[in-house]
Amino acid sequence: MSEQSPDKTESLDVDRRQPPEFVAAAPMPAGNRPSPKVWAALGFLTIVALAVIFVLPGVVERYELPLEPRVNVADLTPVSGARQPAVNAVSPFNEAQRALQRKEAQDALAQLLERQAELDLASVDQWGQAQYQQALTLAQQGDDAYLAQDFISARDSYQNGSDLLGALIDSMPTVLDRFLVEGERALLEAQSTVAAEKFSIALTLDPLSDAANIGLQRARSLDQVNSLVAQAEQARERGELEQARDLYQQVRNLDGRYPDIGGLLGAVDRQIQENRFGQIMSTGYSHLQNNDPQQAIAAFQRAAALGINTDQAMAAIAQTEDSVARVEIDQLRSAAAGAEAAEDWGAAVTAYDGVLAIDPNLVFAIEGRDYAAKRLHLDNLLESANGNPERLADEAVYQQTLGVYYTGRGIENPGSRLTGQLDQLQVLLDNSQIPVTIRLESDSATEVTLLQVGTLGMFQSQSLELKPGRYVAVGKRPGYRDVRQEFLVGFGQTPETIVVKCEEQVAVTTRSR
Repeated sequence: MSEQSPDKTESLDVDRRQPPEFVAAAPMPAGNRPSPKVWAALGFLTIVALAVIFVLPGVVERYELPLEPRVNVADLTPVSGARQPAVNAVSPFNEAQRALQRKEAQDALAQLLERQAELDLASVDQWGQAQYQQALTLAQQGDDAYLAQDFISARDSYQNGSDLLGALIDSMPTVLDRFLVEGERALLEAQSTVAAEKFSIALTLDPLSDAANIGLQRARSLDQVNSLVAQAEQARERGELEQARDLYQQVRNLDGRYPDIGGLLGAVDRQIQENRFGQIMSTGYSHLQNNDPQQAIAAFQRAAALGINTDQAMAAIAQTEDSVARVEIDQLRSAAAGAEAAEDWGAAVTAYDGVLAIDPNLVFAIEGRDYAAKRLHLDNLLESANGNPERLADEAVYQQTLGVYYTGRGIENPGSRLTGQLDQLQVLLDNSQIPVTIRLESDSATEVTLLQVGTLGMFQSQSLELKPGRYVAVGKRPGYRDVRQEFLVGFGQTPETIVVKCEEQVAVTTRSR
């Protein structure tokens, strides 16, 4: 055993994973799985372990070290009639105890070999070489004791070595965590080779570790990632933000876990958006300088739609709208003042309505519209009275029109239009109360009735004094068609003679029975 152990250890060292500094010469297989050589070594060691467990005990039962045929106790029993020397007699109990001790030593050795194989696959020389070598030394001592037939010492040495290896195996999760932490630290310090070494060892400890697999991939791309980051920073300094964003995007594609890659991309995107925002806002202000507020507002609205500095864009929109509103209000106010000066009260009301549509709280517009509306109403009444003077013959209309007249006269600074309307109405009012003589003619056969006055009867000629106004005379005569004469008295429209005669005879027909 002592001569074979070193050879076995040396053969296992050949199949161990290479240390990190030789990763480039012996790259990890795809997916970070152990290489076929490692699997072959593992299979061989498994066969050896099974042989130790199942085959070796049978051999040991038959042979003793060195490999010589076991002495059968039965063969030592004296044959009938023959006596053997007492000094060569072997006690069956002692032999059974020796066999049990040998079996325990072999079991301890089998366990040690299993643990050794597991640790060799986990590259134990990279993280537990001292304790591992101490276990192999105990195994060598066990071999020496076994050859010396000191099975108890051999068992104890094998067991102690196995316990050391077991402790190494138990420590593998802690060691794994340590290498993962060291790998992450190496990544942060931009030490790609060291990081790859740490994560490679971590994979030998746990080939299924996601953290180790991801870390190794990041380590392999770290130099390229750092180069891209440096280029991106230089592009940002030159103001080439689009290029910087593309470079950061490449970094994220290579290493999505690169520290704050999302923040770097976000910062560049925001800077690009801010630059675009500034350009659009400048365009809006240029439109303002060119007296094109509508285009300016449209530009500010586009800037607000970017989603950044929205308050600034909205404030510009509000200011522009206020400016536009002030210009419109000033224009409408001037229009209202001009309409008032021209006594065009309808236009004044329209202008004030435009102002109030922009800002319904402006006092000058509220008060101005109220005054303009009243003047418009007065203007309409005066125009109606002057245009229909015959209505003044009605006492109620006369009184109402008289009130309108006095209202107009009570206005300060009435203006030429109102003064002219009032002067005209004054004449009409005065004339409406002065009777006018009219002459009526008939044929003494027609009965004449003046609707506003009464029945005048039949006459040949008659004169009457009537107040100015509109009158209707009706003539009736049996057998003749009625006649109706409407005429205006006063206001310069009195006819010289009003003739009321029924001259159209109505044909009489006899209805036969």
